[in-house]
Amino acid sequence: MSATKPSCDCRLAVSFFRNHSNEFQNGGITMKLRSVLAGAVLAVTAAVAAQAENWKLAVTDVEGMERLQLEWGPFKEALEAATGDTFEFFAVNSRTAAAEALRGKTVDFVVSGPAEYVVINKLTNATPIIGLGRPDYHCAIVVRADSGINTVDDLKGKKVAFGDIGSTSNMLCPMQVLADYGLDPVNDIEKTHTSRNIAHEALKNGDVDALGSNANSWLNVRAKETDLPYGFFKMIARSGDLPNDMIMVGAHVPAEAAEAVKSAILENKDSIIAGITAHEENDKYVGMDLVSIEDSAYDYVRSMYTNAGFPQFDNFIGD
Repeated sequence: MSATKPSCDCRLAVSFFRNHSNEFQNGGITMKLRSVLAGAVLAVTAAVAAQAENWKLAVTDVEGMERLQLEWGPFKEALEAATGDTFEFFAVNSRTAAAEALRGKTVDFVVSGPAEYVVINKLTNATPIIGLGRPDYHCAIVVRADSGINTVDDLKGKKVAFGDIGSTSNMLCPMQVLADYGLDPVNDIEKTHTSRNIAHEALKNGDVDALGSNANSWLNVRAKETDLPYGFFKMIARSGDLPNDMIMVGAHVPAEAAEAVKSAILENKDSIIAGITAHEENDKYVGMDLVSIEDSAYDYVRSMYTNAGFPQFDNFIGD
């Protein structure tokens, strides 16, 4: 939780009056008093304004303090340099733990993904302040080129593999794509959930009829298939670019303090981006931008939850 600023620095005020005590002798005392009082107020205000905050920072998909320091340490250092504040890592072992920490005011800022944010916002009223603009962040529906499946409607009654339960780009987004094309992803297909690599192998072998995945991540898997012609697979549908990952702020953090952090990040985005992308585990952010973002940007993700059969979006799917 952030440090509490004092309302005034009494020692500074006492020192100021001692240093100007001679000005209270004899004539002109009223004018002198007013002048000295004004000077004291300005001095105290400046001292309070200069005091740095101490914030707690969490990242939802990184477990353990060692990984946090290794993968996100450069980001924390860049954040401190940009804001003049201190940021202390707060390790969480689950999305639920991050929500509880925000609700308990033991963490102030959280880096998270769109699907996690929608639930955390519902549970804690935390809000996004900075979007981590990932390039080409979208999902796709992939089939074998020889399957005879050419449209989403052709998947009715077919077996479709999705990624991790609750994942924005590997589950919720592909299901939303099916819904966008008129297919009910809950009742019109046979769903299975597995890892991306296993889903790819299942599609290659004909054990599933299609897979829904983060498009770029699947293309990386596809690029390693040197024994197959590139046209062995085809995408029959894809989403638009997804809402950004984000830095969210707890509802307990004063609005002016959150705005100050936001402004400092945007004014120093080059160094902040360099900090985020310093470790290879964050390669997905290479080419990113940092943008101001509002809660309404995540209404599409709320629609994903609804179409996937979780209209309340007040629980983490799969937890």
